[in-house]
Amino acid sequence: MNHDDAPTARHETVLDAGSRRVSRVYAEALLDAAQKRDQLPQVLEEFTSLLDDLFRADPQFEAFLASGAISRKPKAEVIHRAFDGRASDTFRNFLLVLNDHQRLELLRGIYEAVRELYDERSGRMRVVVNSAVPLPDDQRERLLHELREKYRKEPVLTIRVDPALLGGLVIRVGDWLYDGSVRMRLDNIRKQLIERGSHATV
Repeated sequence: MNHDDAPTARHETVLDAGSRRVSRVYAEALLDAAQKRDQLPQVLEEFTSLLDDLFRADPQFEAFLASGAISRKPKAEVIHRAFDGRASDTFRNFLLVLNDHQRLELLRGIYEAVRELYDERSGRMRVVVNSAVPLPDDQRERLLHELREKYRKEPVLTIRVDPALLGGLVIRVGDWLYDGSVRMRLDNIRKQLIERGSHATV
């Protein structure tokens, strides 16, 4: 490792941790404001649509909002033109507050924090399941039951089909990962054979 790189890597890690903390503060404020105005489902839908629809269709719009080289006034004017009468006042004002504090570049991080907080408050958890073939209904229900028993929360499954796994499942819940795929088992067997072969030649 090049010691010259260490301070830079550490600095980036500190910045990432700071950004996550700031994102969570804004996420809590948005959820609280939306809940107080009884607009929570609408605001969540608007936030999702901003990232999944508007930013995907027009990446330059996201770059414009996130740019540190553009002052707050033109961004505020664009936010008003884009969202006045098309989104809730809660969400539009949220974007304006982010602009006032020059935090629009954190939108994606704030969105992730909003989802996590919403799940926590709702007693839900997001689970990503990768399988070689589509899950049969009985296997899906059995998995849901086991996750409910283990975590005492309501699982929200995202199921992705990945034929490269060959068989079995890869399940991710937050930082916890279970890899029961055939590909992983084959890799483990291959490693054991290599290790046995290397010991045999010593």
